[in-house]
Amino acid sequence: MLWRRSLLAALLAAAVGLYLLPSPIDPKPHILKGPPPALEGPLAVNTRLQRGRRLFTGKLHGPESFTADENGNVYTGTVDGKLWRIGPDDSLVLITHMGQELPECGSSTDYEPVCGRPHGVRLDRHGQLIVADSYFGLYSVDPETGEKTLLVASSDRAAGLPFAFLNGLEISSQTGIIYFTDSSSRWGRRHVKLEVIELNSLGRLLSYDPRSKNVTVLLDSLYMPNGIALAPDESFLLLAETSIGRILRYWLKGPKAGSKEVILDNMIGYPDNIRLSDHGTFLVGITTPRFQKFLPPFLDMIAPYPAVKRFLAKVVPLSWYNLLLPRYALVLELGMDGQIIGTLHDPEGRLTWAISDVFQHRGRTYLGSTDLPFLPILEAWDS
Repeated sequence: MLWRRSLLAALLAAAVGLYLLPSPIDPKPHILKGPPPALEGPLAVNTRLQRGRRLFTGKLHGPESFTADENGNVYTGTVDGKLWRIGPDDSLVLITHMGQELPECGSSTDYEPVCGRPHGVRLDRHGQLIVADSYFGLYSVDPETGEKTLLVASSDRAAGLPFAFLNGLEISSQTGIIYFTDSSSRWGRRHVKLEVIELNSLGRLLSYDPRSKNVTVLLDSLYMPNGIALAPDESFLLLAETSIGRILRYWLKGPKAGSKEVILDNMIGYPDNIRLSDHGTFLVGITTPRFQKFLPPFLDMIAPYPAVKRFLAKVVPLSWYNLLLPRYALVLELGMDGQIIGTLHDPEGRLTWAISDVFQHRGRTYLGSTDLPFLPILEAWDS
């Protein structure tokens, strides 16, 4: 009997200690709009994403976003803090390191604050690469020499708040203004899972004017704002709120200028980057699908319960959440009104999964990811 009492006392002490242990997150209850939509109509399962192939296996680790120049070169950044140029002949050239050049870069997210992590990449009107590094800030990079010029440091402030997680990027071809997202003022990229579990609204959409060098907050109180894409006439941009599976339209011109509206909610997955296709539609990479099976999706189940979230953040290592992520690739195609007109699937993850970006250039489609050690491509966009 004595050993049982001792065991019970030890368990009780451990439970009290765990209860008193502070949680790293401060979640609020959130009620989703409903269960995930059914996989029917334009969402019906297919295998269109299995018709591709992989490039640079073991050489490119997490090519997250893309841009291209008029000579056919494609540019991307990887999880080890490097910027790369992919030639028309599929040659691969290192342009620069965003941070320190260490052998540990890319081996663990713990090194990202030192090595850097380029997310959004675009070319401006002067042929310079504009790069949103999640840790260091907004840069202009010479694609030939690799010379970096800091435009906005992450330690800088906008409306009194510093930047913690620079992410999406877009540049106006008409004005040169750079639009970018700060996914959170609290959590950096290496703690993105805590950001998603906490489900806070600490993100912002901002703009940087290269002429005045001023940063303007366009929208705040956003749920992990991520990818952004300008409309062809630049009258509006679309913005992905990843953590709640939603896409907004923010008006830049016309009578609604400065206002936002929800155009897609309760999505089939969590959207990452949004890009214009080469045939006049928007393409959305889904980083994690949100499927209804025997039970609701995990994040749906815990969303209304802050106490459960606080407990999980205390006891579950962040790496364990990867076990909950399905190996499934999904791309949404949207019309100019934001409605889904088609999808591409890889149900078994044969080619890829966890898609961050869908970029089309010269008939080829590049599929980004945040962590995978290869670059998947489609040579044709077949329906």
